[in-house]
Amino acid sequence: MHTRAEYKPEWIREDFVDFLAEKIDSIWAWKKIKAEIISVKPLSTDFIQLQLRPNKNFNVQAYQAGQSVLVTVVIGGVRQQRSYSIVQASPQGLISIAVKKQGLVSNALAAQPLGAVVEISQPQGDFILKPSERAPLMIASGSGITAIYALINAHLMSSQQPVDLVYFSRDSAYAAELQALAANYPQLKLHLINTAQQKQHLTQELLSGLVEGFQQRDCYACGAASMMQSIQQIYAQSALDAQLHMEYFQIPIDETLAEQPVRFLRSQQNFQARSNLLESAEQAGLRPSHGCRMGICNTCSCTKVQGSVKNILTGEIDSQNNSQIKLCISQAISPVTINL
Repeated sequence: MHTRAEYKPEWIREDFVDFLAEKIDSIWAWKKIKAEIISVKPLSTDFIQLQLRPNKNFNVQAYQAGQSVLVTVVIGGVRQQRSYSIVQASPQGLISIAVKKQGLVSNALAAQPLGAVVEISQPQGDFILKPSERAPLMIASGSGITAIYALINAHLMSSQQPVDLVYFSRDSAYAAELQALAANYPQLKLHLINTAQQKQHLTQELLSGLVEGFQQRDCYACGAASMMQSIQQIYAQSALDAQLHMEYFQIPIDETLAEQPVRFLRSQQNFQARSNLLESAEQAGLRPSHGCRMGICNTCSCTKVQGSVKNILTGEIDSQNNSQIKLCISQAISPVTINL
């Protein structure tokens, strides 16, 4: 005997509730986290800080310094996302992010007027201070200072341990704020390197000269790919990998790897992959689901049916069939088939 499935109408639609709610307050929503841009602060000629007022759906109590949010903007009718480190979060739930005016999403976000509303995610990521008896060493370059600035503030609020910051920058973003912190907290030592005035790269000799006994520190690094590769090599050569914690805002690729054919199985799409699998698919005109583009969220996670890929962040090779990978941090090292 067959029983007919009972039809259950959806009496309340989330989008309809949100439509009515935003007529009362632009950031009200049933489940979504909407945030209003309430202030804009220039940091340099192409770098700004936005203060956001999220709605009640944002769990500010869950935030830990160093974490980020995904910000969604609509560009040409298409929802685009990018991850931004939270520079500061107030007990009242206000958050600040810093936006470099480069790239599709960042340029669109920087052009938003005061009062504009964007959608954000809950705080995410594990680039946070780890419990340790070792004093921290912070290394930043460019817009990588945003996550590092949050970590330094959190450390100074909770510990008397010394902390050093080595900061490579072409402008003075957050320099005044950092100098004010150093004036109030003698345990903070700043090493500000203006790369517009001196072409200085991170080397073991430079690090040893600036921070005596850096090998006894826990290192937190965030910045451009070249700096991140240098710090990774320095710590690997000293067998100190366990003391190094890194956050990439620019995913590097291995330029020595050959281009590989990739097949999306369900959609019957084929393309050549030179960079990470997400960018390669996009360059071929495909639009796989994605979020942070930095390996933090799981939006682009999918099943690799067969083939070998390299995790760009860890260097780990995955050759197993039917394994889970993230497109944004995976680079093909053989022909690959993916269940998409």
